[in-house]
Amino acid sequence: MRHFDLIVIGSGSGNSIVDDRFADWDVALIDDGPRFGGTCLNYGCIPTKMFVLPADILRAPEAGAPLGVFAPQPSADWAVVRDRIFGRIDPISTGGEMWRAEAANVTLYRDTARFTGEGTLEVSGETITADRIVIAAGSRCTSPASIAGLDEAWASQRVHNSDTVMRIDELPERLIILGAGFIAAEFAHVFSAFGSHVTVVARSGAMLRREDAEISRRYTAAAARHVDLRLGHSTDRVEADADRVRVHTTDNGGVQHVLEGDLLLVATGRRPNSDRLAVTVGGIEVDPLGFVVVDAQQRTSVEGVWAVGDVSNPSMLKHAANHEARIVQHNLLHPDDPRENTLAPLPHAVFGHPQVAAAGLTEAEARAAGHDIAVAVQEYGSTAYGWALEDTESCVKLIADKQTKQVLGAHIIGPQASSLIQPLVQGMSTGVDVPTMARGQYWIHPALTEVVENALLSLGLEA
Repeated sequence: MRHFDLIVIGSGSGNSIVDDRFADWDVALIDDGPRFGGTCLNYGCIPTKMFVLPADILRAPEAGAPLGVFAPQPSADWAVVRDRIFGRIDPISTGGEMWRAEAANVTLYRDTARFTGEGTLEVSGETITADRIVIAAGSRCTSPASIAGLDEAWASQRVHNSDTVMRIDELPERLIILGAGFIAAEFAHVFSAFGSHVTVVARSGAMLRREDAEISRRYTAAAARHVDLRLGHSTDRVEADADRVRVHTTDNGGVQHVLEGDLLLVATGRRPNSDRLAVTVGGIEVDPLGFVVVDAQQRTSVEGVWAVGDVSNPSMLKHAANHEARIVQHNLLHPDDPRENTLAPLPHAVFGHPQVAAAGLTEAEARAAGHDIAVAVQEYGSTAYGWALEDTESCVKLIADKQTKQVLGAHIIGPQASSLIQPLVQGMSTGVDVPTMARGQYWIHPALTEVVENALLSLGLEA
């Protein structure tokens, strides 16, 4: 049995914890992923957005036509784009693994670890213990067990998830996507822009239904122009052979449909990897969905064990995981002066077409919480830059408390949404009220940020 000062499980955000300040610690780093570096680097945020940018460029003629700019439809070489992306990412992954493997104070295990007791793990046939353990084991794609034939269809190589679909050799002529959340939205944008006929199948009646209702409604309408939306469809059965995949669905009216495609992308969500680690055997509490329960210091229910990232945070956002890792890093180094994770709200963005970004409460959530609210929906087209864009669909929606004059929720759909949200996040995080946000600074004219300024003013809370 080998004992370490610190065990870190996961090579994503958890890997960033161990820096030069841990040079005199004996550390075990454990990761069983096919590629070193975690989900964001290899399968998530970074490669997907590197596909989104070419997709956005492919949409440029569509955006130009209302402005009187008529350009021939560009084309893209899937393999060239793919190889450019992973030609950059894969060396980072390989280099990171080599760097850790060669570190004098780090023992790297490239295998699955499982708790066998409190503070005790088994990995690669070896039992190891540590004074401190950080669980940063991430999450994995889910596959609905209720769909007949889906488990067998994976063997055909015509069924993919978000981990595998970006590395396919050829662009499918017809792609079917199961799901209507952010993963489905982003890949529907990418593949339809590249030229695939995309069909989205989901039980829900709208895309991005976890967003504010106004945003979800607008996104669904926009997506319908580029993809075949089969919303309100339950998926009954999947069949796949060497040539194609068939998806059998039933719509809300009870009518059955058979959809055929070259590939099927299962984008129905992700689940935390706590079960793969058998964390409950180590005495660590999980919630009903399998997320490791942590407090404000990222501590689990077991002394000396912390958790960060997707394994403990249902948001499954990289910027959240990075911040949590910094909290744990400090608390490992300074146990007598611990820090707590107090940042709020936690923003997110969906890099579909159009972009979506949000922070804080939806209107429905704010009302359910009992707030006396003011609501403003400001169209991009009400600003000079919106005129330049000829934008008739995008908006900023704000929800604020009338008594405190604090912004409770910010929701944006449209160009640059992921950037436009940031001044609102900053104001909400630092407690700046609506009047100060709106009039306590200059807003550049005629920049697109004026739509944020006008939304704040439209709340009517200046008096």
